[in-house]
Amino acid sequence: MTQKRALVVRGGWDGHQPVEATDRFIPYLESHGYEVRVEDSTRVYAEADYLAGVDLVLQCVTMTTIEADEVAGLRAAVEAGTGLAGWHGGIVDSFRSNAEYLQLVGGQFAGHPGKHPDECTGEQSDNYVPHRITMTPAAAQHPITAGLDDFDLVTEQYWVLADGLVDGLVDVLATTTQAVREWDPWHRPVTSPAVWTRSWGQGRVFVCTPGHRVEVLDDPNVRTLVERGLLWASR
Repeated sequence: MTQKRALVVRGGWDGHQPVEATDRFIPYLESHGYEVRVEDSTRVYAEADYLAGVDLVLQCVTMTTIEADEVAGLRAAVEAGTGLAGWHGGIVDSFRSNAEYLQLVGGQFAGHPGKHPDECTGEQSDNYVPHRITMTPAAAQHPITAGLDDFDLVTEQYWVLADGLVDGLVDVLATTTQAVREWDPWHRPVTSPAVWTRSWGQGRVFVCTPGHRVEVLDDPNVRTLVERGLLWASR
């Protein structure tokens, strides 16, 4: 039996703990029969011959840029069957200026409205708010979310612009709703996808927006979503 291959690509903004976060899931992949390669640069996406044999790309890269040949290589690999998976800004706030990447993933981080300005201290926790992750009707039958109930978190609540709300190419498994508060400029609640999947050619894409830091990834519900999502996305 041929061993499966996973590629972990990590880097960008250190606040998302790309090394510590991905290290949590490498043993899980290895226990499921994956040979894991770790890279701290997206240059590996331009290695077409190598990427063609990768079953799963786990990406945790936030707020950086990507070269044209790299995103073309990633798109080609996913279209041919390589899975792409990730969480939080490591997948939906990776390369803000690259339209080809955004089309592949199907969603883009737009904000994480935080506490009242008078409560802010300049720390990351300024953006930590209590919120609920709500399963959609489709979640009950999907292998990533089957058996999971709605759950609550106190962390960044991602406001996401996503295709699933308009073009139907994203299958939304969970949502989160940003409330209207007296200091906010919007006037009605805003519901964003929190967990979704996307088919692209022969490949699969999995996104989980919770996962700001390792303590969020250690939440049993989030950990289960990510672990199942990795296996689901894989070739």
